[in-house]
Amino acid sequence: MEYIEKETAQEGIEKVCNGMARLLSEKNKRYGNSALEPLRVFSRADAADGIMVRLDDKLSRIRNSDKLRKNDISDLLGYLILLCVRYGWTDFDDLID
Repeated sequence: MEYIEKETAQEGIEKVCNGMARLLSEKNKRYGNSALEPLRVFSRADAADGIMVRLDDKLSRIRNSDKLRKNDISDLLGYLILLCVRYGWTDFDDLID
C-alpha cells in the first residue's frame, strides 16, 4: 500500500474530502435521499438508526474480508457523513484546539 508524504497530506485530505462530496452527492441523487428520508416499508427505524445499522453491516463486512477495499471505506465515510448531516453537525471549527 502506498502512503503519501507529510508535505502532501493537506492536499490529500482535500482531494479525499472533495471526492467523497462528489460521490456522496451523486449516490444521494440516485438513491433519492433514502438514508435521510427512508421509505419505511419494512422498518420503522429513524434515519440515524438506519444509518447506524448500515455502518454495523459495513464494519462486519470489513472484519470478515481478507483485504481492505476502497468501496467499503468510501461507504463507511459516506454513512458517517450522512450521520453528521442528520444531526446537523456540519461545522467542526469548535473541535479545533
